[in-house]
Amino acid sequence: MINIEPGLIQTLLISVGVLILGSILKNRSTILQKYFIPAPVIGGFLFAAVVAILSHFEILNFTISNNLSNIFMIVFFTTVGFSASFKFLKAGGKGVFIFLCCAIGLVIAQNILGISLATIMGLPTALGMSIGSTPLTGGHGTAAAFAPILEENFGLANASSITIAAATFGLIAGGVIGGPIGRLLMRRYNLVPENEALVKTENNEITSILSDAKDKLTEKGLQNTLICIIIAITLGEVVSNLLEQLGLIVPKYIGPMLIAATMRNIIDCSSKFHIHEQEMQTTGSFALSIFLAMVLMQMQLNVLIELALPILVLLVGQVTLMAIYAYFITFRVMGKNYNAAVMACGHCGFGLGATPNALANMQAFTDSNFPSPQSFLILPLVGALFIDFANSAIITTFLNFIH
Repeated sequence: MINIEPGLIQTLLISVGVLILGSILKNRSTILQKYFIPAPVIGGFLFAAVVAILSHFEILNFTISNNLSNIFMIVFFTTVGFSASFKFLKAGGKGVFIFLCCAIGLVIAQNILGISLATIMGLPTALGMSIGSTPLTGGHGTAAAFAPILEENFGLANASSITIAAATFGLIAGGVIGGPIGRLLMRRYNLVPENEALVKTENNEITSILSDAKDKLTEKGLQNTLICIIIAITLGEVVSNLLEQLGLIVPKYIGPMLIAATMRNIIDCSSKFHIHEQEMQTTGSFALSIFLAMVLMQMQLNVLIELALPILVLLVGQVTLMAIYAYFITFRVMGKNYNAAVMACGHCGFGLGATPNALANMQAFTDSNFPSPQSFLILPLVGALFIDFANSAIITTFLNFIH
């Protein structure tokens, strides 16, 4: 058998190739585009499948180091920290705060359900966490970030393969159930928009936030963004080490993310400095893509086959929870009106997959019914700025509680 252990530069080159391959396949597949399957996931799954086949026939053994992937993971979650602005939360009004609380409620419910079902089936609680909010509300990024902790601290072998598979399943399931939930609510309650005021964005501050995120990238903006990220990572490493010395189980990115959030809110209070939204989002998106490509390249697909039944039971349970939560809780908490139905529809894509899935759900629903600008304002703010931060904190709390 041929053993291949690429160095850091070679690993980066292969990861870029996997990312490009995934992008090509996605652009040529309407199904992959419909369910917003990330390009690194597509390329990574294909790469892992080829490696698994070659390994099964004892032709090739492929092993890469996690050192480089950890760097990209930390960079991504540091950019998430920089998005956690209390100024934005306040500017978004009570609707953003209410939906954030609603999303946090789902995160807690997903973890409780995962742990409960795993316990009932006599499986490790870590398996329940690996198919809770970590891959579902969290998506592929959070799934890949927490998998090493589930492996090292809880002994869950091949947690990366399990969480990534769950995240992919969630993307598809979230896109499937959103529309039917919205239609059920609309028919049962005979919903129509209440008045024309709902189609207006009255908050100029939010409008400026959204428009700023669409500005062109600049060299100075990118330079300042990278400086902020480097400072946050450097100081954050100290925070992470202190938390670990206190006996807490924390992912490596927690410290940098906390420092980034602190820096963000200090900068928001200053008139001389500001965060370059487009540069920060672009840097985070690129780091996440490379990180996911590296993680997917190491997937052990044979493990998924061995655990197919318990994983399927857990996933079906989570999809059922999402449908019930959106129908009975999200809809009522958000006002029990037409906008609330649109939010419930979007929450299915958001709670099982990612923000793009939620927007796709809402777009398809509103195209067939009525516009809902309020929903398209609230959900992206929560999905892009706050939920990853809150989800990471909740997952960390659960892990320390069950440890």
